Amino acid sequence: MHGCHSHHPHHGVWHGAGRHGPRGFGHRGGPFGGRFRGPPDPFRGGKMFADGDLRLVVLALLAEQPRHGYDVIKALEERSHGAYSPSPGVIYPTLTYLEEAGYADASAEGNKKVYTITDAGRAHLEENRDVALGILAEMAAVGEKVARARAWYEQREGGGDTDIPGVIAEVNEARRTLKAAIAGKLDAGEDEQRRLAEILRDAAAAIRGEPS
Repeated sequence: MHGCHSHHPHHGVWHGAGRHGPRGFGHRGGPFGGRFRGPPDPFRGGKMFADGDLRLVVLALLAEQPRHGYDVIKALEERSHGAYSPSPGVIYPTLTYLEEAGYADASAEGNKKVYTITDAGRAHLEENRDVALGILAEMAAVGEKVARARAWYEQREGGGDTDIPGVIAEVNEARRTLKAAIAGKLDAGEDEQRRLAEILRDAAAAIRGEPS
């Protein structure tokens, strides 16, 4: 156990989350054993956080209320709109780190270990407030994009995209290829999306036989 702690929820870090410039907390770029739950295209891989980022986000979750490991996993799923589901092998070492650093206390509750933020943890979280807000905003934004891509993918795979009757197979195959290509650009910036729109307009004109 490390020092005293407070049980009052701390919601401030979670409100008004927006872009707050470069993120500079902790080690960057490590793999994290979580998984994206979106379609295979356009979101591949299982990274969302670097080590320091994940620790800070978990600390912010503990600032809201005491949690055990499963609670933390479910909260991250909710915050990311289901896009990120970290494994216990990622979350429990993170909680252990926070306890050993003096940022969280652990207590037994039945057969579970419940973690509560300490005063030192709250102070550390407040010192890194802007970083935490930026991470949370990015997590929500990525989650929304994955959710849109998932909805597109599920409609396509679940029978929502039926063949156009009376045309050769190549037409339906080409149409599905086009839809997949568009889905792959859901995460693109505005300039790339404008380029996509221009290509689609040109393609429509060519199909209608209009002069370019």
